[in-house]
Amino acid sequence: MRNHLYPLKFHPILKEKIWGGTKLKTILNKKSDAPNVGESWEISDVNNDTSIVSNGELKGSTLKQILSSYQDELIGKKNFKVFGEQFPLLIKFIDAKEDLSIQLHPNDELAAKRHNSFGKTEMWYVMQADEGANLIVGFNQKVTSELYLKHLKDKTLPEILNFEKVTEGDAYFIEVGRVHAIGAGVMLAEIQQTSDITYRVYDWDRKDDKGNVRELHNNLATDAIDFGMDDNFRLSYNEEENHSNKIVVCPYFTTNVIKLTKTISKENTFDSFIIYICVEGAADIIMDHFSETIIKGETILIPAAIKHFKLESNNAKLLEVYV
Repeated sequence: MRNHLYPLKFHPILKEKIWGGTKLKTILNKKSDAPNVGESWEISDVNNDTSIVSNGELKGSTLKQILSSYQDELIGKKNFKVFGEQFPLLIKFIDAKEDLSIQLHPNDELAAKRHNSFGKTEMWYVMQADEGANLIVGFNQKVTSELYLKHLKDKTLPEILNFEKVTEGDAYFIEVGRVHAIGAGVMLAEIQQTSDITYRVYDWDRKDDKGNVRELHNNLATDAIDFGMDDNFRLSYNEEENHSNKIVVCPYFTTNVIKLTKTISKENTFDSFIIYICVEGAADIIMDHFSETIIKGETILIPAAIKHFKLESNNAKLLEVYV
C-alpha cells in the first residue's frame, strides 16, 4: 500500500563555486563546511542531482522515485502528459560573492538537438543585495552579432552590457537567448526549467586556485543569442497582503508573491503541483492531520493531489510557483 502524499521538503543540494560566498550558510542556515557555497538546489530532478525527501513517511525517497510512483498525483495530469516522469522545474538559491560569468541559455529546440535537454527559461527574485550590487541583463544598445563578436574578441564585452542596480524584492525574467549574469553581492531565488545547460561567453579572465581558466562556450553561444529581444526583463508586481500577486506568467511556470499576515485558505485549481519558497519570515502549511513549517530559505512542494490547505503566518513572504 502506498503512502498518502503530503507537503514534501527536501535536503538542499549545495554547490561550491569559484564565485560563491557564505550568505547561504549565514543568512539561509544551509549546513556546509565548504568556504564558497554558491548554490543551494532546493528541488531538482537534474541527472545525478535529484532531490531527497527530508520529512514525513517518504523521507529518504528521491524526487524521481516519488514521481515514478505517484505520476499525475504529484505533478498534475496535464504536466504528466507533457513531462512524463521528469519534474519540470529546478528551484535554487544563489549567493554571488563575486560576479558570475557572462552567460546565456539555449531554447528548447537547440537544447533538445544539442544536449537532449530542455531549454532554460528562468526568473530571479532578489532576496538580499549589498549596496551598489547589480545584475547584468541584456545589452545597453542595439547589438548585431558582428558587434558582439568584435567586443568578445577585444575582451571589451562589458562595455555593451546592461547593468541593473538591484535591491531586495526586485524580480527579473531571463528568457532563453538573453545574455545575463548575477553580480557580486547579490543573493537570490531562481526558478527555472529543469536544465543545467549554460553557455559561458566571458568569465572576467579569472583563474581558479590551480591557475586554470574556466571553459567558454562561444562556438555554441553565438547562434543561441537573441539580438532582437525587447527590454521586458524587469518585472513589476503588486504586494496586496494575503493574496497571490502575479510576478510572471510564462509557458514554463507562473510565479506569484504572497505577503502573509494571517491564516488564508488555498485551493489548488491549477492541475499542477505548487511550490512555496519562503523568502522572509516563517509560515505553516496546514492540512487535515498534517502540518509543516517553512522558514526563510526553505522550500516545500505541495503535490497536485492536495486540493485544499491553509497558509498561516503573521509575518512571512512566500513565492508561489506552479506550471
